[in-house]
Amino acid sequence: MARILKSRGVSISMQKLDPYLNVDAGTMSPYQHGEVFVTEDGSETDLDLGHYERFVDQNLTSSSYATTGQVYSAVIASERRGDYLGSTVQIIPHITDEIKRRVHQVAHESKAEVVIVEVGGTIGDIEGLPFIEALRQMRSDVGRQNVLYAHVTLLPRLGVTGELKTKPTQHSVKELRGMGLQPDLILLRADSFLADGIRAKVSLFCDVDESAVVPLVSAQTMYEVPLIMEEAGVGELIMEKFGLTANAPDLEEWRHVVERIKHPARQVKVALVGKYVELVDAYMSVREALYHAGAYHDVGVDIKWVESDLLQSGAEDQLAGVDGIVVPGGFGYRGIEGKIQAAKYAREHGVPYLGLCLGLQMMVIEFARSVAGLKGANSTEFDAHTPHPVIDLLPEQRQVFDKGGTMRLGSYPCQLVPGSRAAEAYGQEVVHERHRHRFEFNDLYRKALTSKGLIPSGILEDEDLVEIVELQDHPWMVATQFHPEFKSRPNRPHPLFRGFLSAVIKRSEERAASVPLQKERVA
Repeated sequence: MARILKSRGVSISMQKLDPYLNVDAGTMSPYQHGEVFVTEDGSETDLDLGHYERFVDQNLTSSSYATTGQVYSAVIASERRGDYLGSTVQIIPHITDEIKRRVHQVAHESKAEVVIVEVGGTIGDIEGLPFIEALRQMRSDVGRQNVLYAHVTLLPRLGVTGELKTKPTQHSVKELRGMGLQPDLILLRADSFLADGIRAKVSLFCDVDESAVVPLVSAQTMYEVPLIMEEAGVGELIMEKFGLTANAPDLEEWRHVVERIKHPARQVKVALVGKYVELVDAYMSVREALYHAGAYHDVGVDIKWVESDLLQSGAEDQLAGVDGIVVPGGFGYRGIEGKIQAAKYAREHGVPYLGLCLGLQMMVIEFARSVAGLKGANSTEFDAHTPHPVIDLLPEQRQVFDKGGTMRLGSYPCQLVPGSRAAEAYGQEVVHERHRHRFEFNDLYRKALTSKGLIPSGILEDEDLVEIVELQDHPWMVATQFHPEFKSRPNRPHPLFRGFLSAVIKRSEERAASVPLQKERVA
């Protein structure tokens, strides 16, 4: 919705309301909620904000994310200060007022014409009730003509008969209406095309115009969804509801990206070595950044998901045949030695390597052990008694004990070293990138490692911290302390992912060219 409104020149902003009690997503396991996305101002959020930024190509802030934990914390703090002047503090009006205040805050800060607010969870969830009630009240607060309720529902298909069932949608809308909300727009999610009559049936039983019942069948790529919604008339429906006048929709650039993703000229294979690969949502932004760079180069990226635990005794079996290797971020000791093996394989076999946050630390540890001769080199996160802590906490971090208190979060400037691969990829001297990490490159070992060929090619100048490292004599081995994947967009891929894919394509072409020569020698 935001993309198709923005394509008309309408200014938009977005917000995710998550009904769970966590204050933010920072302390949640990837198995619980997928990746933790970090905004420019350092807020740890739900991965949905990553989707928002990728689709609308604009940075969001901490105001765009609110949880029950944040809401209740704010209300309780106000009660303790005496802000309610002795009133009995209740869900209505105090909790709902705080939710509405946060919605208004996004509108006020962004000055957007339209604010799109998503409530997570499922209709009927107990924890979501205050949020639904707050949005019901918004209709009276700002006027019915200024609020549109869109309800996303699932049409399950019965395996035996192949029939799509509308009954869950009917019951969901009935539940909503019992809460005082009548949807203006119903979006029907299904895995296959809707049979004739289903839209009419939903329209009749849910009291919604048939033109406002929109089928959303699973697409080949999620970036196709705005095109599907525009084709279904959703853009015009929203514009008419709000009485907005704007330009004709311009989605040509978006359409071009979608076509390249769906129909690439060729394929390359990239191994993504992680510890949560059975849940790909844990690496959502990394995956999408690879797809963005692939579309830029007109190649399809075939990701081989490699469980890092499987590489502890060697990487040959799992990584032979890949054109590139990505080692993403993570916390904790499990699977670390496997990631180190992946970095070693990339270094020894000349395979393009991109290390992200933890991926930088793995590359540094492997280089220290194998090239610099620092036996037992490690991070103090994994071995507090390592003889060579090439990755360590900063001295000022050691006295902070709260989870997240020692984290470096949000955007920091990075000075690039002229002539480096990083500087070549970015094409500029200073960049700003988002961080989410605790342990740093230990500057006490900088000389020992650089003398052997490890190049610090990006520096946080004010604190002289190493932000990017790369290898001198390697086709493309670059790793970052920050998370470049958070700033990649379908229409504007991140420079480091572009540079990495360029090296991957070159390796793939060289390998393909060598196959006929090998066959000729055999003959």
